[in-house]
Amino acid sequence: MKADQQHVLIIGFVWPEPNSSAAGKRMLELIHLFKDQGWEVTFASSAAETEHMSDLEDIGVDQVSIKMNSSTFDQFVRELNPSTVLFDRFVIEEQFGWRVAEQCPDALQILDTEDLHFLRRARKKAHKENQPCTNKDLLSSKDAKREIASIFRSDLSLIISEAEMDLLQNVFDVDRSLLQYVPFLLDPMTENEKNGLPDFSDRKDFVTIGNFRHSPNMDAVRYLKKKIWPLIRKELPDACLHIYGSYITQEAEQMHNPEEGFLVKGRAEDAKQVVASAKVLLAPLRFGAGLKGKLVEAMQCGTPSVTTSMGAEGMVGDTDNRAGTIADHPEEFAAAARNLYSDEKAWHEAQENGFSILKDKFVEPDFDQQLIEEINKLQKNLQEHRTQNFIGQMLRHHTAESTKYMGRWIEAKNQNM
Repeated sequence: MKADQQHVLIIGFVWPEPNSSAAGKRMLELIHLFKDQGWEVTFASSAAETEHMSDLEDIGVDQVSIKMNSSTFDQFVRELNPSTVLFDRFVIEEQFGWRVAEQCPDALQILDTEDLHFLRRARKKAHKENQPCTNKDLLSSKDAKREIASIFRSDLSLIISEAEMDLLQNVFDVDRSLLQYVPFLLDPMTENEKNGLPDFSDRKDFVTIGNFRHSPNMDAVRYLKKKIWPLIRKELPDACLHIYGSYITQEAEQMHNPEEGFLVKGRAEDAKQVVASAKVLLAPLRFGAGLKGKLVEAMQCGTPSVTTSMGAEGMVGDTDNRAGTIADHPEEFAAAARNLYSDEKAWHEAQENGFSILKDKFVEPDFDQQLIEEINKLQKNLQEHRTQNFIGQMLRHHTAESTKYMGRWIEAKNQNM
């Protein structure tokens, strides 16, 4: 059943690149979800356009370039008068949220966190210091203060991981009414799609994939190069590791070594094709947050994976239903990779587990319809919802007194330059 006609404004941190990152894929999923309701969608961003960005106008979405710290946005959003505004990451809500509240006070404000940035950054810091990341670290994080404040100011925040839902409610005391669990929105796989995938004997080699600009991915490549791949290659001397990712760095290029079977190839023209051609995907992620798009893509390609506890976070409901193996130490990781590569029975079991995870955790719960129903409910009771969120009211008030005037000062400074 179609929902009432609405106009959604999405303010993007970047223009969506679904072939470059999981974040880009997720944004396209949300856009298609809104379009499927018959809603109008406008996507605006202050970021520079790129050659790999989606042409949103091809799917009926207006693309608008906007400026930061400029009152031209005020006129734009006032004339557009959207019923819903979705901020792509908390830094965008910080920048534009108060302007939306001033010009369109009745618009529902939604924050798409993508993943919890403060969690990823705190884990990265702890990893560098060779220390565990504790709740105390999170509670004292400046990034957490900013991102949690953004969540409270928003009418609803989209959270991609069940682990992050638990963290926000149980550690930061965010009320459940402000949160909506929205993982990747996937279509069910048909039996024909499954049967059309290459089988065990038709595949070869290992693969890893991920945007090189994303620090957890770059760390994983270094980890593979120095600690894990030599252990795999010692027992499987004819195997190669194919490393794909957008925005390849000079550091990554310098790791390319055909003699070691360590093949750094950069952007994949067809990510699913290269993942489906490999026998095993390797994802030794040592810090990060959210859901890992590469692992979901591997399951869709019928490719078993070896990852860490960090990589599997929010992905599997129990330790017995894995789309591969979870291992946190180089020796265990390498042994698991060699086993999946060589044991056809274990490989098929992992593949079937992956199909089950996709169905049970991403397809059947109908998260897309739950989100649409929540948006409609909140718009009918928006003032009551905001009244109950006193912390959000308080933060909105102080934001108007601080961020607003900082933005005005920057705008005035720019005009005088």
